[in-house]
Amino acid sequence: MTDDTQRRATAPVARLLDVIEHDILPLTERGVAAGNKVFGAAILRKDDLSLVLAETNNETDNPLWHGEMHALKRFYEMPRGERPATGDLVFVTTHEPCSLCLSAITWTGFDNFYYLFSHEDSRDSFAIPHDLRILKEVFRLEPGGYDADNAFWTAFAIPRLAAALPRSAREEAEARIAALGRRYATLSQAYQADKGGHDIPLD
Repeated sequence: MTDDTQRRATAPVARLLDVIEHDILPLTERGVAAGNKVFGAAILRKDDLSLVLAETNNETDNPLWHGEMHALKRFYEMPRGERPATGDLVFVTTHEPCSLCLSAITWTGFDNFYYLFSHEDSRDSFAIPHDLRILKEVFRLEPGGYDADNAFWTAFAIPRLAAALPRSAREEAEARIAALGRRYATLSQAYQADKGGHDIPLD
């Protein structure tokens, strides 16, 4: 991510972490208890960063319902007159989106997304390597090989945004990120211990 790209980030780190901690994570805790993965997403309004909706992975119902996909499904179930234009919205994901979710974000017209954990985190810390394997096997892309600042959208890594904050805000944000990492690690252990019996093709 270039310095210019970082400067164009519009969602404050503290608000993004609030959404992950208070809106997405409680849903994911229930989802993992039902056999789903640890991925979740939320949609916010750009003007005031208020929550439109939050969702979590629901692959036990449908293997396409990744956290992002399930959030988009719910978003398009909103009555048309109540559904904001995607150009007016911020897309937040707990984990860097896979190729399926990258495509869905593109096709639905979002011009941004923010993520907490990287593809490498998904592989190394959460024992879910499928995002990187698919990018490599299908698209011949190495980690980080897709363009995070392209004609459709710009992707923002929340830890990188946090690292650019003034010292006191940076330390607070990094402490919160570390705490969220520990909570997600616990959820990941629960998922890994229980996976295999829920008819998820790539578990």
